[in-house]
Amino acid sequence: MDRVVFFDGECLFCDRSVRFIIKRDPQGRFKFASQQSETGQDWLARFNITDDRNSLILVEHNKAYFKSTAALRICKNLSGAWKGLYLLVIIPKPVRDFVYGIVAKNRYKWFGKKESCTLPSPEERDRFL
Repeated sequence: MDRVVFFDGECLFCDRSVRFIIKRDPQGRFKFASQQSETGQDWLARFNITDDRNSLILVEHNKAYFKSTAALRICKNLSGAWKGLYLLVIIPKPVRDFVYGIVAKNRYKWFGKKESCTLPSPEERDRFL
């Protein structure tokens, strides 16, 4: 697997983000796993990544990316104009991650928390680990 996105499975914003990526990734380049799932925990341990639910994590070609860098690398591989967001990588990482951190810290307050896991559709099931 070339690209795996690890997300906070309790976060509504994260769930919507996964749905957003799936819709704009018709080639199925990305696979997904909740950070809370057993599979997610196994994968994260394999890469020596500690529990970090305040960050979207992208493992791409056996290298882990976090926070804004993960989000921008995902955008780079999406269909349409979303690829252009990758240009934001020129903004210094501390600035990008500061803004990312504000959203991450407030995501439950602003978007809510899920009571149960969203089940993927039959067409999406093979995209989840």
